[in-house]
Amino acid sequence: MSVKVLEIAQGERFQFGENWKHFLSTLNETRIEEAEKSLKKMLQVENLTNKSFLDVGSGSGIFSLAAKRLGARVHSFDYDLESVACTMELRRRYFSDDSDWTVEEGSVLDTNYLHSLGKFDVVYSWGVLHHTGQMWQALENVSELVSRDGQLFIAIYDDGGWRSTMWRRIKKTYNRLPQPLKTPFVFLLLVPGQSKALLQSILTRRLNEYIRSWTQYSKNRGMSRWHDAVDWIGGYPYEVATAGQLTDFFKAKGFDVLQVKRPDYKLGCNELVFARHK
Repeated sequence: MSVKVLEIAQGERFQFGENWKHFLSTLNETRIEEAEKSLKKMLQVENLTNKSFLDVGSGSGIFSLAAKRLGARVHSFDYDLESVACTMELRRRYFSDDSDWTVEEGSVLDTNYLHSLGKFDVVYSWGVLHHTGQMWQALENVSELVSRDGQLFIAIYDDGGWRSTMWRRIKKTYNRLPQPLKTPFVFLLLVPGQSKALLQSILTRRLNEYIRSWTQYSKNRGMSRWHDAVDWIGGYPYEVATAGQLTDFFKAKGFDVLQVKRPDYKLGCNELVFARHK
């Protein structure tokens, strides 16, 4: 039994790929276009023509696909075999005969594997490195993959103090539950907050806004609200960092800060884009 399979069996690791496999059934052109917009906005570009793009922890593969459609040469890898399968499925659907998109199984903690990849113009890792169990080492490792004058785009859960501690326990509980109890557990956690939001929207005559928060969620990077909720509640291992900690860390490694987007809600992800100047 492999280490990752053993960790899942022991409730120490979330099956991210299983969640992304279900997400692919919801994928459409609108979601892909929103993913493209997200990349263009944060990287401050109109396209990625002639750029090399590394997707660290590709998950569903939607951002590898978005980068490829923007003109990049893409290499995708993930630690989770089902996530690798999801990314390969998107490559098969949209770019089956294109040698400029490669997909592999790999770990961001495996330095031998990373050294074999070389350097990239854009290194992208959204909501991944805080799930490795060794976040700061993972951040160190990805910093070495960025070419001179290249960009690093990461998203890391913000440090919410006691709230983060509480959610770490909740996530561990989710992963230790028998499979039939996991979906009811998600509903149990979602219902109180969603009921409060629904009631408030009714009282303030903003019911349409609440409905749109579900029906138009794809405008948030092309993602799915339900699959993001499952990913949030189950996502373990789980580590956090403030935007300031991340900024200081990469400045010390010769990076300039280009963009910092703070989360719209407590415990969300800090999104940061850095440029390597040395």
